Amino acid sequence: MDARLNFYGNSGAAKFAKFINSAGKVVTDSTLPTTTQELVKIRASQINGCGFCTDMHTKDAAHAGETSVRLNLIAAWREAKVFTDAERAALELTEQGTRIADAAGGVTDEVWANAAKHYAEDQLVALVSLIALINAYNRMNVIIQQPAGDYQPGQFG
Repeated sequence: MDARLNFYGNSGAAKFAKFINSAGKVVTDSTLPTTTQELVKIRASQINGCGFCTDMHTKDAAHAGETSVRLNLIAAWREAKVFTDAERAALELTEQGTRIADAAGGVTDEVWANAAKHYAEDQLVALVSLIALINAYNRMNVIIQQPAGDYQPGQFG
């Protein structure tokens, strides 16, 4: 399978990527735990059916020391005992923030309050920003049908 468009080799796309990657650096450099960041990216990518991002972020997480048990259970996090309460709150916020069109009210007050119990305001800003950012990446890659499976950890710097 080939991508519909060489998004990563186009000069206009490179300009766009420069800015969106800068936004990502703000999140990466935040105090939101790196493990939580990877869980969020993987879960949103699973929901959106983005094979490229799922491949990338599961490999990056494994490379950073995440266990295969936790990686294999992200999609079933509600039934898994391996996630902290804070991680569960982030995963629930990710699901509701990703499935906005599926829920008449968007993110519920209960889910927001639960996330706010576990994360400081600056971490909530990073979490919301990350959910929006990974959804943007997912949509770009799904639209162009970016193939998955060849990603190597650290490939993009």
